[in-house]
Amino acid sequence: MQTTLKLLLSTIALFITLQLYGQSNEYAKQKEEKLSKPSPFEAIVNGSEKREIFYEDKYVVAFKPLKDQAPLHFLIVPKKRINTLNDVNKKDVKRLGHLFLAAAKLAKQFGVDESGYRVAMNTNEDAGQSVFHIHLHLLGGKKLGPMTNQIQEEKEK
Repeated sequence: MQTTLKLLLSTIALFITLQLYGQSNEYAKQKEEKLSKPSPFEAIVNGSEKREIFYEDKYVVAFKPLKDQAPLHFLIVPKKRINTLNDVNKKDVKRLGHLFLAAAKLAKQFGVDESGYRVAMNTNEDAGQSVFHIHLHLLGGKKLGPMTNQIQEEKEK
């Protein structure tokens, strides 16, 4: 009897934890729908959507996003779709390395390698991932400031 009660309480605790720290139902539904179709980046990678390509090698391709978030902004995308950073495996190591090599080459080519630039990858809801095909943002061309709200962080201490 106690074993059954412990199992039930453990299950309830796990459910509550997932509800508190998991994805919202709305986000999970949108994510599931997006995962059921090709990502918008796949059309760029396979050439069916014409975009100016600023960098390409065997593993990755880089292009401008639809909306710039800095004077210099590129998306660097692996040619193989990987939904989130959580889905990366050992076979993807070379591909991920090429994301960063491409970022460094583009930063040098566009003159922000010495002044500074940021690379960022969002994973799931709290980080704002909206396209489920991992991609590295390369941002530069101005002082970008902190990545998070430092005032909020100090309040949480």
